[in-house]
Amino acid sequence: MKKKSTLMEIVNPHAAGIDVGSRSHYVAVGQGADQVREFGVYEVDLRELTRWLLDQRITTVAMESTGAYWQNLFATLQGAGLQVLLCNGKFTKNIKGRKTDVQDCQWIQRLHSLGLLTGSFLPDKSTEELRTYCRHRTSLLETAAVTTQKMHKYLRLLNLRLDVVVRKVTGQTGMAIIEAICRGETDPEKLACFRHGNCRKSKEEIARALHGNGRRDLLFALSQELEIYKVLQEKIAACDEAIEKLLLEQIEAHEEKRELKAEAKPYKRVNKNAPQQMDLNQLAFQYFNGVDLLKIEGVSHSTVIALMSEVGPEGIRKFGSAKQFSNWLRLCPNTKVSGGRVLSSHIPKGSNRLKIALRNAANAIGNLRDTHLSDFFRRVAFRKGRQAAVSATARKLAVIIWNMLSKGVQYQPPTQYLFLDEKRKLKLVQRIKKNIAKLDLKPEDVGFETA
Repeated sequence: MKKKSTLMEIVNPHAAGIDVGSRSHYVAVGQGADQVREFGVYEVDLRELTRWLLDQRITTVAMESTGAYWQNLFATLQGAGLQVLLCNGKFTKNIKGRKTDVQDCQWIQRLHSLGLLTGSFLPDKSTEELRTYCRHRTSLLETAAVTTQKMHKYLRLLNLRLDVVVRKVTGQTGMAIIEAICRGETDPEKLACFRHGNCRKSKEEIARALHGNGRRDLLFALSQELEIYKVLQEKIAACDEAIEKLLLEQIEAHEEKRELKAEAKPYKRVNKNAPQQMDLNQLAFQYFNGVDLLKIEGVSHSTVIALMSEVGPEGIRKFGSAKQFSNWLRLCPNTKVSGGRVLSSHIPKGSNRLKIALRNAANAIGNLRDTHLSDFFRRVAFRKGRQAAVSATARKLAVIIWNMLSKGVQYQPPTQYLFLDEKRKLKLVQRIKKNIAKLDLKPEDVGFETA
């Protein structure tokens, strides 16, 4: 019996496929055995690979996003003027039972030539540079948190219950006492004298918690962790300076951004993990060309810096609609329909740093009252629970942010939310107006002149 074959139209006739590896890259420019070559991972090998592709008249290349091994090759190919498509590995899986590096690169080449592959989102160069700083800063924060936990552990083993009498061991009172302990001070009364004026506990209660057992091994470990914590704080501060310098360079390059001035927001708390030294409110306002994202209730400084470093002002325009943006964040239900019946509509698995930041902002919105977004949160939570409400509100935030950045509009909720400082100011003005009306005062009575 004669075998049947299905012909498909070639979309990319000059396409190549690359199977990226840690020690070598397999490149296919066709389906023949003589059209596959193996190259090393050194810079000389990458240049040779690029020259071979150009000699074969290749114009577009597809590769898997394998770990971090693809990045240098991607940059080299793009620098040579080739169109490079970075694909998710789940879209390039080979046929079962045929798993070799040669067959993988040929399969990628075949899919790409038929136009069956789509590229992943990649930010522009300036956003990628900012992303490197911010991700490194997050890594430092996570290491500092582990170090803090170890200090807690050694203090408990020393029977120094500092965590009971102070709210934060790494605060001013806690750090002063820990440093004195590491210097060799053992007198609880003297240690209690390092109490800061804002500390709620008295000196007597702090002294009662600081009767330790004096074990040398634990004191040595505590002093080591304290030194590591101090070094990490210095590195975080240096990273903040590098981030601020980079943002200022990008803002100074555009004259229209330099003249923008953001409205002060004293009601927005700066989280302990957010950059402390820079004015992120002003920098973000200039960075996004006058769009004030901090006007959105629940959106914090950490949410804004995650958006700046993961997508950026230019990257947001790569998404044609708010639906595409929220779908990339995996905040849209993956609805599966068969025979007119909905089989499932779960949120797809997977996450990224921006999705986590938006979910944290949505969770904070759930704790607010009398706002447009918090009302939406409660309606969803009443029907489907808090977890579903967090995902739904995060998706709504993504839609709002896309519209603000892509269209250059400000946040305009149906009902304006007043923060605590604004409520106090409004109440004060209302009280003054009431007293003026009660006493029947005129402008000249209180020293005001009317035009």
